[in-house]
This record gives sequence, C-alpha cells and structure tokens, in this order.
Amino acid sequence: MRDYLIRATAMEGKVRAFAVRATGIVDEIRRRHEMTPTATAAVGRTVAAGLMMGAMLKGEEKLTILVRGGGPIGQIVVDANARGDVRGYADNPHVDLPLNEVGKLDVAGAVGRDGFLNIIKDLGLKEPYRGSIPIISGELAEDFTYYFAKSEQTPSAVALGVLVGVDFTVTAAGGFVIQLLPGLTDDEIGLIELQLSRIAPITTMLEAGMELEDILHRVLPEVQVLENMGVQFRCKCSKQRVQDTLVSLGRAELQQILEEDGKTEVVCHFCNETYHFGEEDLTRLIAQM
Repeated sequence: MRDYLIRATAMEGKVRAFAVRATGIVDEIRRRHEMTPTATAAVGRTVAAGLMMGAMLKGEEKLTILVRGGGPIGQIVVDANARGDVRGYADNPHVDLPLNEVGKLDVAGAVGRDGFLNIIKDLGLKEPYRGSIPIISGELAEDFTYYFAKSEQTPSAVALGVLVGVDFTVTAAGGFVIQLLPGLTDDEIGLIELQLSRIAPITTMLEAGMELEDILHRVLPEVQVLENMGVQFRCKCSKQRVQDTLVSLGRAELQQILEEDGKTEVVCHFCNETYHFGEEDLTRLIAQM
C-alpha cells in the first residue's frame, strides 16, 4: 500500500483532522540506519508526526522536530515540509531495550523523560518560529498532544504508532491528529472523546488495511476530505552540497587532509549516504580555490 496523507474537516468545520500512512518511509529509514525495533518505533512515530505537522504548513514552509529526552537513543531529528517530504535519524539507531511492562517496545525508555520536544518552523520570515515543551511521557503521542495544547493553544488528540515484524521490517506506521476548534459544544467534545476511547490502536487499523478516511470515520462524524497527497522520504544531500561543505573548510585544512590521508569520506546524518572524495577530487578542489 502506498504511503499517503489526508487533511480533513468534520462537524461543520469545527474539527480539523490529519491522518498519515508512512509504513514504507519508516521502513526505508530503518533500513538505511540499520535500526533496532525500539529505535524504529521512536523515529517512526516522530516521522509520522512530522509529516502531519508539515501538512499544516503552506508553500515552501518547513519544520524541524528535535526530541531530546535524555534517554539512550540520544537526539531524534526529523525534517518535514508542506509537500510531503520527510527525513529523520536518531543519534543512536542501535539502542536496544527489553520490552516494557506491558510487553511493548520501550519507546519511552529509549527517548527518556528528562528533556524537551522542540519544534522549529521556517515560515519564510526573518526569524524561525520556535516552540518547546518539556517531555512528559516519552511515548511521543502524548508529548505532541501536550505541544499542541501548550505551544499552539489547540486542543488535540494525537495517535502515533509503528509495528515492527519479527524480521525487523516495518509492517505498519502512521498516525492521526484531531484538533478541536472553537464552536464545539461539550456534548460534541464528549462524543469525540468517547469514540477515541473505543477505537483500536492505529497500527492495528493500518495493518488491517484500513484506509485513512475510514480510520477518521471511526472517531468523527461527517468527515470531509480536503486533500489526499503522497508522502515520501527525501533527503536534500548531494555530492555538490558535500563538496561545498568541504570547500568551506578552507584551503589549508583541505591541503592537510590531502597530505595526511589522501582522501576523505562524508556521511549524511539523515540518509546515511557516504560521499567519497579521493586524491584527485581533493587536488581539484584545492586548485579551484
């Protein structure tokens, strides 16, 4: 099944909703970084959140999510934009913890609860928007819920999930965000809360092959889909970009690399691609400088 995202409204425009299937994307990130199941779940949940938050932007706007919980996975970084592009990594993709007390992957143990969730939005203004909240759970869905309430003053329900198979491949990944806008009555809010308490986990529904529209219908009446868009893993790195970075080191440092090692390698944090620059490449760059 293809990865995609929908943006929708319900209850006469008083509810805004987003849902995403990102199974292929998360599995590609897992493969590129050789992640353990616990790291895959933590990064995958953040990727799903990033895709939906990216869909809240417009045009060339973009955002970066930084999860710094003080746990053994280190920092999780996810970039996303309004076009459905996403990339992400964790400092320690090989973190491996026992299952938690309910027999699930211990995402909270890997992420930690002593730190902050930071959102940086590039909205094309002189300075980026920065939002930050303390991590309250480490399971991430609750943390993003808290972020929307505190930093954006939008009551929201966030569901995020990643299901990893016995062979470590991702069999389901995605989530939804339901945001309550002004005008809802107490009865309408109560109905949404009741439906949220009754539905199956997001990964159960995705693995069963449910479409995103059907998942939102489980929670909301009268869902109107406004947009259905493809989403994809996309990294901005290239050999030219890496070459520009090497040039920025300066002639003297490149000359030292050439004399001492005769070559250099640069690995992209996000996609784990390795760019090789041999003696001929370094000599050419120095000559051009």
